[in-house]
This record gives sequence, C-alpha cells and structure tokens, in this order.
Amino acid sequence: MQGVLYAYYANRMCPWGLQRIHLHNHRLSVHTYDTMWTIVGLGNPDSVYEHTRHNFGRAVVTWVAQKHGISNWKKEQKKMSVTARGTLHNAKVLFVLPETYMNDSGLAIQAYISSPKQASHLVVLHDDLDLPLGKIKVSFGSGSGGHKGVASIQKALKTRDFIRLRLGVSAATASGKLKKPHSEKVIEFVLGAFRTSEQEKLKIGRKLAEKALEALFTEGLARAMNETNGK
Repeated sequence: MQGVLYAYYANRMCPWGLQRIHLHNHRLSVHTYDTMWTIVGLGNPDSVYEHTRHNFGRAVVTWVAQKHGISNWKKEQKKMSVTARGTLHNAKVLFVLPETYMNDSGLAIQAYISSPKQASHLVVLHDDLDLPLGKIKVSFGSGSGGHKGVASIQKALKTRDFIRLRLGVSAATASGKLKKPHSEKVIEFVLGAFRTSEQEKLKIGRKLAEKALEALFTEGLARAMNETNGK
C-alpha cells in the first residue's frame, strides 16, 4: 500500500489533529508537521538543586537537547524561563526550563500554552515517587499524583490534557518492590542528590525518556505508552 493518507484524530489518546501518515515497507510511521511541541523539564533553578531528584525532569530535558545538538539556550526574563529551539525526531520543539521554583511552575508554562490545542502538544517531564529509579511512564489527562509542580501547571492551564513523562526516583528492593520515603521524609528525599550507586539506573531512566520522546514524535502517543509503560 503506497501513498500518503491524511487522518484526523479527535480522541484524547491521539490529540495532534491533522497528521501525515506514510506507509513504507508495511511499517506505519506518523510525522507531525507545522506544529511546535513544547517540552518542559520541571525542577528548581538554583545550582544547589541541580543534581537532586526533584530536578530529574529538568536534567533529562537538558541532556536530550545537548545530545541532539540543541544548545541555543536563552533566558526569557518576562516569561520566567530558559528556552531552546530545535528539531527532535523531525518534530519542531521548544524546550522550556521554568525559572520559577517547582511549586509555581504553572506561572512560567502559561506564558507558552494558551489554548487546548497547544496543551495537547505539551510534554512535561518530572520526577515521580510512585516509580522506582530506572522506570518511567507516559501519561495523558491524569491527575497530578500529588506532584505540586504538575498541579501548578494544571491549575494555570485549567486542563489536565497534556502529556507527561513520569520519571521514577524512588528506591526499590532487589525484587523490584517500591521503597517510597515516609511522608515526613519526602521533602528531604526529593531535595537530596542521587547516590553514586544509583548512577546506572539514573542513566537507564534518562535513556528510556529519550526513547519515549522518539516514539511519541514518530509513532504517536498510544505507541509511546505501549512501548514505555510495560517496561
């Protein structure tokens, strides 16, 4: 089967609107065009927080941009963010690192997202205590799960309908059972640095996030979920 088909996806699982679908060697690939994706890495701006668990989203976005040769970072004072633009897996992207503190992330993001259509092309990367380090999940339209940075964005945009890459930061037993910190230890835990012994799993989580972005931009949200969430 040859040629180019045009399809409109109106459901929440494929919120991109008009897309170009190419059929090559019986392999379906989806390429968005004329659309800017906004990729946000959540964290705190001060250097003292740079290597903490709470800054994992910010760190992954910075790493992905660097790996793909995107280095034109600039500070947008009025929008309270640092941004860079480029192309990632044939998609036009705007990387955003909010310069607000985590709990006020929405104040920065609302400067870039002003409509449901733009929100459907928003990807937020953030740390997640409900997942062990080295695991990630892709979600769309779900609640904040208690993450105050995500809650701030949902409140500012007045919608949950955006994509999230949830990056695990909790410890796990040898059998894989999650070991979340007790409630009174949560702040200390997320504002603490990754241990030397955790560096390999940190790298695994980072690479999985990059693969999830690749699947999202080349094959769509449903495929990104299928390829990522079962691992």
